[in-house]
Amino acid sequence: MKLQKGSKLVMIGDSITDAGRTRPVGEGLFDPLGRGYVCFVNALLGAMYPERGLRVVNMGCSGNTVRDLKARWQTDVFDLKPDWVSIMIGINDVWRQYDLPLQPECHVPIKEYEETLRDLVETTLPRVKGLVLVTPYYIEPNRRDPMRATMDKYGAAVKRLAKEYQTVVVDMQAAIDKALASQYPGTLAWDRIHPNQVGHMVLAKAFVDALGFKW
Repeated sequence: MKLQKGSKLVMIGDSITDAGRTRPVGEGLFDPLGRGYVCFVNALLGAMYPERGLRVVNMGCSGNTVRDLKARWQTDVFDLKPDWVSIMIGINDVWRQYDLPLQPECHVPIKEYEETLRDLVETTLPRVKGLVLVTPYYIEPNRRDPMRATMDKYGAAVKRLAKEYQTVVVDMQAAIDKALASQYPGTLAWDRIHPNQVGHMVLAKAFVDALGFKW
């Protein structure tokens, strides 16, 4: 398993990561990690690798795009001095193109998305032991659906960067697609974006598997 003993993992992203976490920092007492995949990741790591003393911090913020991550990177990542950082962003970058089509200022074109994410990767890698890049996803099995097709392009950008910089990569769309082989999208997420607990566990399993988790 890739996380070394005593590692501090900061997980940053949008509402999927946020999931009701504590402010200003998602760590401490009374369910600080929220009710989503970050909480499940922490529980799995703590249950199966208690001897490693792994520390998980949730810094997700609902509604965020990659622009928002860049604006808060110093305070919400670097100032926390993590050993590992996980980035899952892109859903809102795509979604705003479809639910707010007449407000282009809310849209993050793929070129800007990839360039901004690249900047975050390049500035972060020298300061951490490891970086995890997670693809965005859409809980829709029809790959010709316009939003699904766009999301796949943004996911491909994440995978390109992960390959270029040799980071850990989590193909979250692939994990969702596997679940969709036998389940209707509404059974995982009412809006095909925000998962229920089963959906969040699908995300958590994909995440820890990419870290070399031994079940």
